[in-house]
Amino acid sequence: MSRIEATFSTLKAQGRKALIPYVTAGFPFADITPALMHGMVEAGADVIELGVPFSDPMADGPVIQKAGEKALSLGVGMVQVLDQVREFRKRNNTTPVVLMGYANPVERYDQKHGTPGTTGSAFVRDAAAAGVDGVLIVDYPPEECEAFAADLRAHGMDLIFLLAPTSTSERMAQVARVASGYVYYVSLKGVTGSGALDTAAVEQMLPRIRQHVHIPVGVGFGIRDAATAQAIGKVADAVVIGSRIIQLIEDQEHAKVVPLTMDFLRGVRKALDA
Repeated sequence: MSRIEATFSTLKAQGRKALIPYVTAGFPFADITPALMHGMVEAGADVIELGVPFSDPMADGPVIQKAGEKALSLGVGMVQVLDQVREFRKRNNTTPVVLMGYANPVERYDQKHGTPGTTGSAFVRDAAAAGVDGVLIVDYPPEECEAFAADLRAHGMDLIFLLAPTSTSERMAQVARVASGYVYYVSLKGVTGSGALDTAAVEQMLPRIRQHVHIPVGVGFGIRDAATAQAIGKVADAVVIGSRIIQLIEDQEHAKVVPLTMDFLRGVRKALDA
């Protein structure tokens, strides 16, 4: 059983929903990510999504794009992200960590760090060794991912996919064949941080998804506060919050980043558990 599966199993037994905060690795300061991750766990996070900075993040809105650009300018790439996970694991061996990003940094990592004549992905090998539990690659379609998914599973990691309001039944079935851990339902058409959340539309969509997908379903894009998190938590297995956290910390001094994030997440956790 993966750490992600074990976490959702425990939460289900407790009748609780998963809180999954997202932060861009290396933002707003290159050295802050491990401390921020520990703070989020202390405040009630069940899984952490760590964004891998990339120069052309097609699914991300202006807020997360800007965070990625800042992290890149501070020299944070895949090598540094894995170092941050490794540092986090020195004090926490239970909270699942999911890397969220794009194909280019993964494939570039394989080119630079692979061993000639060996099979398997250098990224998968090193992510597992660092303590990563899941990977969400936005631009990897499920029909092209069976070997990658098998490699991840062989190393104890899950491959997570996005579903959207426009996803067909066929696409849901394709995702169900290769996904593990959980699936991430994008509640809005558009990029991260855009639009207003329509909880009724989410409530109608989740039964359709569950006809095909038999692992937990998290919902993100548009969850901005305790009230929207509570509403989504009534129908989903997890709530994912990203852009709001990035906005909260983007202009803060170093010493305030972790306390502000913890204060915000404590309010969300309280609402989810109410």
